[in-house]
Amino acid sequence: MFFLVALSVLTLGFTYVGWRLIEPANLSAPWSLLAWGAWFGFMLLPPLNLMLRLVRKKRGANAIMSWLTYLSMGVLNYLFLLILLRDVSGLILWGIQKTASAVTVATSSSFQFDNAVQRRALVHRTNVAILGLVGAIVMYGVYAARRRPRIVEVKIPFEHLPEDLTSLRIVQISDLHVGPTIKRDFVERVVAQVRSLAPDIIAFTGDLADGSVNDLRREVEPLTKLSARHGKFFVTGNHEYYSGAEAWIEEARRLGFTVLMNEHRVIQHGRARILLAGVPDFNAGHILSHHLSDPAAASSNAPAVGLKILLAHQPRSIFAAAQAGFDLQLSGHTHGGQFFPWNFLVPLQQPFVKGLHRYQNTWVYVSCGTGYWGPPLRIGAPAEVAVIRLLRK
Repeated sequence: MFFLVALSVLTLGFTYVGWRLIEPANLSAPWSLLAWGAWFGFMLLPPLNLMLRLVRKKRGANAIMSWLTYLSMGVLNYLFLLILLRDVSGLILWGIQKTASAVTVATSSSFQFDNAVQRRALVHRTNVAILGLVGAIVMYGVYAARRRPRIVEVKIPFEHLPEDLTSLRIVQISDLHVGPTIKRDFVERVVAQVRSLAPDIIAFTGDLADGSVNDLRREVEPLTKLSARHGKFFVTGNHEYYSGAEAWIEEARRLGFTVLMNEHRVIQHGRARILLAGVPDFNAGHILSHHLSDPAAASSNAPAVGLKILLAHQPRSIFAAAQAGFDLQLSGHTHGGQFFPWNFLVPLQQPFVKGLHRYQNTWVYVSCGTGYWGPPLRIGAPAEVAVIRLLRK
């Protein structure tokens, strides 16, 4: 059902954009047919890519098709938005002109929206400008998504924080999404960055990969080189459940991570102790009933500690985390919105989109993510590796 809805939306979007791009160009019959043929070929990229991924043949060809597909989706996103904005603006101006003409007589030299030739010429000229603008936006978005993630230092104040915990360095990575367009070379760059930060704890807050373990084992292998003084920890995200959660949990363990499934570890740092807990993805229980996310269970039977931290993929776990008495939750999932207009849609599902926030007595930090998902674009939400520092308030 999801793929049917997605393909229907893509088809409608592609058809509308093609109609508004090709028709105003006023091409002669052979060239018009050729343009529509090329555009329909462009439209077929998403279903063809899906079919190639299902048959899993010729991985090199699959990678090229994935890049073309996801780039086409990014291009369509901005073409659709800008053309729709242009058309709506033109409709409003036409309405104003019609209203004005009812009370005044327009001069013969003024532009008339009722003049089909003038209107077609104007639409064609704006189409050329829109194509240039979309090209620039997409090129920047690809550069921003593929460059080395930025290092973000996050300082969080706590009352009554033990002095020894002020030296603790938690490095968070999230939403790496190794798969169709993110490969081993990208993972190696992230690993080098994390190692350079000399972390005490590494926290991976879900969405490691998009695909099966068999297909992506070599791509994620550099993560074995990650190490931290008190260990590296992993919780599942929603994408683990799209491609075999149990297999990915075992793979995460093979990569050296401690996987926290509604459980915790007590970590001694100097003379102070912290409780580090983790839960499966917020919706995991709908797919595997024994993976039901439960922050309260994750901290049950815990000893007295100086600070309680929860790793939870989705920010909306914060309500249960606060009720369970956690001091801090580290999350991802949102990608910070990744690019317009999705940054305005994420708040419809999540209480927080990115950055540091406070809910009741619990802090929550939402990472923008270390990789990206779908179109290889990031605009206004740069990829990051977060360094969490604890301060005494």
